[in-house]
Amino acid sequence: MKLLINLIRNLLGGIIAAIDLITRGSKLKRTADAQQQVEIELEKLSLFQFFACPFCIKTRRAMYKLNLPIVKRNASQGSPFRDELLQGGGKVQTPCLRIEKENGVEWLYESSEIITYLEKRFV
Repeated sequence: MKLLINLIRNLLGGIIAAIDLITRGSKLKRTADAQQQVEIELEKLSLFQFFACPFCIKTRRAMYKLNLPIVKRNASQGSPFRDELLQGGGKVQTPCLRIEKENGVEWLYESSEIITYLEKRFV
């Protein structure tokens, strides 16, 4: 039964991901210098995610529209990034944005909070 549920979840997630790719709008335009500066700042961020998770798709879609090529880390079962997420963030929940700061690391969960953070910081 659990195998069937996982199969259905992955199938639906794959369909949602495909629709997302087809319906994406355009990226935010910046000057080359401004984009280069943003990308330097993005080196301190990484997104822990599952490919077919609807909330991860929502977050990746916002990242695309904001023109933020943040490193994505797959937290699927057996992945070393899953262990990193559990050890650092305290739970295996995606999406989760890892933010390196001068005084440590912040783990930001919840797609809406991640998107709000990115919009405030990079728009």
